[in-house]
Amino acid sequence: MKKKESPSAFSRLMEYAGQFRVLTYLSLILSALSSVLAVLPFVYLWRIIREVLQVQPDFSQATGIVRNGWMAVLFAVLAWLVYVGALVCSHGSAFRTAGNMKKALMRHIARLPIGFADEMGSGKVRRIVTEVTGSTETLLAHNLPDMAGAVTMPLCMLVMLFLYDWRYGIACLIPIVLSFVTMMRMAGPAMQEDMRQYQNALERMSNEAVEYVRGIPVVKTFGQTVFSFHRFKASIDDYRDFCMHYTRMMRKSMVGYTVLIHSAFVFILGLTLFLIRGENYGTDILLNFLFYVIFTPAIATTMSKVMFMSENDMRVKDAVQRMDSILGIEPLPEAEHAEEPRGALVELWDVTYRYAPDAPAAVSHLSLRADQNEIVAVVGPSGSGKTTAAGLISRFFDPQEGEVLIGGADVRQISKDTLMRHIAYVFQDNRLLKRSIADNLRIAKPDATEAEMLDALQKAQCADIIARLPQGIHTVLGTRGTYLSGGEQQRIAIARAMLKDAPVVILDEASAFADPECEAQVQAAFREMAKGRTVIMIAHRLSTVRNADRIYVLKDGRVEEQGQHQELLEKRGLYAQMWTEYQKAVNWKVGEAV
Repeated sequence: MKKKESPSAFSRLMEYAGQFRVLTYLSLILSALSSVLAVLPFVYLWRIIREVLQVQPDFSQATGIVRNGWMAVLFAVLAWLVYVGALVCSHGSAFRTAGNMKKALMRHIARLPIGFADEMGSGKVRRIVTEVTGSTETLLAHNLPDMAGAVTMPLCMLVMLFLYDWRYGIACLIPIVLSFVTMMRMAGPAMQEDMRQYQNALERMSNEAVEYVRGIPVVKTFGQTVFSFHRFKASIDDYRDFCMHYTRMMRKSMVGYTVLIHSAFVFILGLTLFLIRGENYGTDILLNFLFYVIFTPAIATTMSKVMFMSENDMRVKDAVQRMDSILGIEPLPEAEHAEEPRGALVELWDVTYRYAPDAPAAVSHLSLRADQNEIVAVVGPSGSGKTTAAGLISRFFDPQEGEVLIGGADVRQISKDTLMRHIAYVFQDNRLLKRSIADNLRIAKPDATEAEMLDALQKAQCADIIARLPQGIHTVLGTRGTYLSGGEQQRIAIARAMLKDAPVVILDEASAFADPECEAQVQAAFREMAKGRTVIMIAHRLSTVRNADRIYVLKDGRVEEQGQHQELLEKRGLYAQMWTEYQKAVNWKVGEAV
């Protein structure tokens, strides 16, 4: 069976262009026509030179110079206008194609589980989205019209090269052929693999740069440098080594190409010297020599466009492949017959989840329960599976084994919209948008009234925050020095969750960035949020879970212990050890370390 060929990058782009693909094809036609018109001024220039040589030294007999000069200007201007028309068409198509591709990518990413971005890396995802639209715009708006012109121009040149003097035509053709052979050594199939490695190096550096920027406070606090971030430094070194290696590898070929493509004058001069040996030669040799000296620089410009177009085409192919690598990721399946949760009971039954097939289980045969109107805390050492359990409840990903139930319905059988209405999630690192407080709150409830927002802010202990903002809830964050601390951002995020009024609330280390003065307010906000809701708290600060109705202690992805605070202390198990260490950390003083 014949293997089905994958569509070309251009075909994929035209799929996204839709009805605007007509503009792309029109730009190609106009660009080709512009190239034909751009050659005609050289014809009239040749006529001017011929007339001057024929009438010299009596130049008063040169009656056609003005007319030929204006014709050359006319066709030059006409060629420019047609080319501008080609660019207008190509840009109109390019912008819409790039926009449609970005929309398609973002729509698909929005359907993917949240764990997708963590697995692939936010820097890599952002670079793919940016690169595919940027390279697409460059290709469609500039490279394709130039390619149509670059293909048409050599054909016209070949006609003209041999139309006036076939000997000079051959002399000009030799460096073209040699430079093309040299160019193919650089732009051949091997370059596609080099382009892929180049983009991989950029993606790794982009990913690590994001992590480095997030860690700048630590770098400055401890007086470190980029060298302390080994992975970021290694990604920079890898990128540098690849670029240096590739540059050295292409050095001879690039120098050879540059020399050859600009050497047409040498061949023309050599031919001319050969033809005028002795004294028996006519003015036609001088005429052709002058014409080809003027004409041949256009050959170098055209061939350079061809070379850079091949590189840009490879870049687009690579970008489209990377885009397809995201579009090829299947979103979590939706149930054909969706179920409706009955209540806010949350249950995990014998759940096992691995982030990769060959990775160890993040949670293994995990079972826990949170009854309606109950506060359940999940604690444990780092890497014990706390956040994974919370992600499974919110269906950021599906377990390989077991069931996750909300209101008696498997989350895989609940529609996405229904599940999102039933769950409010407060992340550990809540990043508010650089919009007004009101805009940030309306993410949870777009039609919320100002009274509803103020009530949610009051319950989340945010009254003091709103009171000091110049325009209250309509103050835009990040402008005129208006910034919130980590604890204040957490309280705004809690207010947003309250405004959503979901029956199930998941707090993932929600007090992690609260300072001691702010923690009491965050705790008060937690108590207010818990009224009438099922609350699941993921916590490192054990002081925040003392009053929980039930505490699950995880270790290696399993439930090690469960019970209330005092009950777990009396067991003298893992929780008691964690509590002892926590108390030591809280009561630790600088003087004790001396």
